[in-house]
Amino acid sequence: MVGKQRIYLDNCCYNRPYDDQLYETIRLEAEAKLYIQNGIRNGKIELVWSFIVDFENSVNPYEEQKETIKEWKKVAVDNVKAGETVRNYAKKLENDYVIKPKDALHLACAIQSKCNYFLTTDRVLLKKALRLSEIIAINPIDFVIVWEGK
Repeated sequence: MVGKQRIYLDNCCYNRPYDDQLYETIRLEAEAKLYIQNGIRNGKIELVWSFIVDFENSVNPYEEQKETIKEWKKVAVDNVKAGETVRNYAKKLENDYVIKPKDALHLACAIQSKCNYFLTTDRVLLKKALRLSEIIAINPIDFVIVWEGK
């Protein structure tokens, strides 16, 4: 297993276990995300939280999901605030890589907090974020494979 990793999960990851598990890929991503959560709880993975996770979670229409996701903020080793540096870098990501504003904020937070990995289940975002040199963008399933060293 690779050493302790610092990771950032976007809202797609937090919500994956609540998505329709009828599809195999979604079910596997949900299982991988839950497995990663165990690594966080056991102190083997460091989780980073941010203002944009707070914001997106605050508009979640499902109260139980919102409260469950919010609990992860307490476990996070860092909480990135909405500073000028993050906003400026997000704007650069938007322009340079044609990334949606909220997605760019997630990426900027992960990069500013020096995360090793940015986890997302958003295929379009993942494809764009793979071009970044500052962080490794990865799907939860692939992260588990890397983290376990297989």
